[in-house]
Amino acid sequence: MSHSDPAAAPVCPRHPDRVAYVRCQRCGRPACPDCQRPAAVGIQCVDCVAQASREAPRATTRFGGTPRRTTRPLVTLVLIGLCVLTYLGQQLNDEVTVALWFGPWLAETEPWRFLTAAFVHSPSGFMHIVFNMYALYLVGGYLEPMLGRARYLALYLVSALGGSVAVLLLASVPEGWFTPTVGASGAVFGLFGAMLVLNRHLGRDTTGILVILGINMVIGFLVSGISWQAHVGGAVTGVVIAGIYALTSSRGRDRKSVTRRRLAWPGLAVLVLLLGALSVWRIHEVTGTVVWMFGS
Repeated sequence: MSHSDPAAAPVCPRHPDRVAYVRCQRCGRPACPDCQRPAAVGIQCVDCVAQASREAPRATTRFGGTPRRTTRPLVTLVLIGLCVLTYLGQQLNDEVTVALWFGPWLAETEPWRFLTAAFVHSPSGFMHIVFNMYALYLVGGYLEPMLGRARYLALYLVSALGGSVAVLLLASVPEGWFTPTVGASGAVFGLFGAMLVLNRHLGRDTTGILVILGINMVIGFLVSGISWQAHVGGAVTGVVIAGIYALTSSRGRDRKSVTRRRLAWPGLAVLVLLLGALSVWRIHEVTGTVVWMFGS
């Protein structure tokens, strides 16, 4: 009677103490029951399944967004949460508003205010934050899955920057130069502008967006206390960003298509540099004017 040699029996590479007579259909290595995964024919080992998952083409939208199982707009909810928390802080301490608002006279010495102003709202006007956050939730829930989290966040932040830069460029001297602004309106108008361009690029109806954008633009000009400059600047910036996304969009999953979509990031960088250059030019132009007017 013959006995098989245990030392010659195949063993699982991941579990050397286990004999494994079943082999992976992909790599041919033995696989114990814990390392076996069902395949179209036979089984595959966990290592081959993981490698195939890494090598599989990643499904994306034409703008580079990654389709997700959940439709929850995570970045949008985080942005809303930050604005709400900041608003609560404003109610507890007036200095929060002063520390974060944007004013043209502060642009040169405290440039972070170009962005922080998008997270503070009128502390005495509850409806200001309510309208902005409601609009952000609606538009963000539509755009975030389409663009992907990174591109969507870039759209929001650069639109906020564009809104502040427009306030700087269009501020009258000296009254407007020393008037602070707050609110996410510039960023939200950027989202509306982007949605208009992207929907047209996709061949979708844009009538409703045009009506909403037009009505809110008119309100900004007619109602006092609203920074129409931020609305215009945010909307224009959003349109430009969406144009960059549209020009670099691609349906393919091959390397050429991926490279094409990645060109959106250099495009955004050029836009940010342009906004920065315009800001520097305006600051130095007005600084000379203010010095001349006040003789200091």
